[in-house]
Amino acid sequence: MAREISMTVLTPRQILDQLVRFPTVSSDSNLALVDWLETYLTGHGVRCARHWNEDRQKAALMAHAGPWIEGAVVLSGHSDVVPVTGQSWTSDPWTVVERDGRLYGRGTCDMKGYVALAVWAVVEAQRSGVSRPLQLALSYDEEVGCTGAPPMIETLRRVFPQGSIALIGEPSRMKVITGHKGGTGFAVHVKGYEVHSSLLPEGVSAVMEAARLIDWINTRNDEIQSRPRSVIAERFHPPFTTLHVGRIAGGTADNITAADCRFAVEMRCVPDDDANAHADAFRAEAMRLDAALKARRPEAGVRLTKFFDVSPLRPEMDGAAEALARALTGDNATGVVSYGTEAGQFQDAGYSAIVCGPGDIAQAHQPDEYLEITEFAAGHQFMLRLLERLA
Repeated sequence: MAREISMTVLTPRQILDQLVRFPTVSSDSNLALVDWLETYLTGHGVRCARHWNEDRQKAALMAHAGPWIEGAVVLSGHSDVVPVTGQSWTSDPWTVVERDGRLYGRGTCDMKGYVALAVWAVVEAQRSGVSRPLQLALSYDEEVGCTGAPPMIETLRRVFPQGSIALIGEPSRMKVITGHKGGTGFAVHVKGYEVHSSLLPEGVSAVMEAARLIDWINTRNDEIQSRPRSVIAERFHPPFTTLHVGRIAGGTADNITAADCRFAVEMRCVPDDDANAHADAFRAEAMRLDAALKARRPEAGVRLTKFFDVSPLRPEMDGAAEALARALTGDNATGVVSYGTEAGQFQDAGYSAIVCGPGDIAQAHQPDEYLEITEFAAGHQFMLRLLERLA
């Protein structure tokens, strides 16, 4: 796998080819990609910085092009991709393959296509000169709960002049997305006590007790959906907060009370709903059950582990990011999505933020993931117009 760095200016497609060659699955290190990008950017005079994770096996890469002043536009993306294990691909997922007007490869859509365009734009901003700075923010661990962005943003604000606008390039078919749901999630472990099922009252079935929590979730969903819907909520599909359990595992045999049961609950909340209130209510119910189980058997109980916490993107009144993105795309439609991104985390840190990037979210995480060439070209035009405005 080639890793040579040339200080010649690469095209967006050449950069994309390089990025896809790095198998930056979230469970693995992204340092080979970060090393390559940092060498390429610094070779063109772009200032770079890193934020390392705790074991220094991953790093966020940040870059600054143009004058050393505040007010930068930040192009934000993530370096990690989802696994290809178990998926049926018709070509090598780690090589960009062009056919039928599409660019196939893991991450072409989500979201190395946008990252390639952003890297190209940062180098062009440095080479051609701009009066307003352009920054790059490339995170890790987005695909496992957007956990890498908050410390990256903190470092970005500390080492570079403060930016003002964040354009998050998740696939939106180059439509301007001004709002998305936030969310949180808990891994739940219900611990029971094993006895023969004929002696049920002497044991604790973790599976049957976990069902109480899942029933609470069903009841909570019914309550949420019966409430009047706000103006903001009506813009989403579905137009309300949802709590969901997708997988459950537990038990040893049909005639033994289950010693363990594990499931995960995710909560996707409309921007004007209080995600903390739903999380606190679930936590309180889990702790009530924990106390009840321990009263029966001290070995039993319930343990919660939060595994993601994503801020919503709240539509801004006269938002600077929205105004800029609409000027660059010509898109005047109202756009919101139900999936989460790092945009809300930038917004929490004081940036005006929107989502706008090439590709269709329906292709994300799929076998034979692809980015339409026309979408990639539209993203390139977006960056060209952005550079004109910054100049």
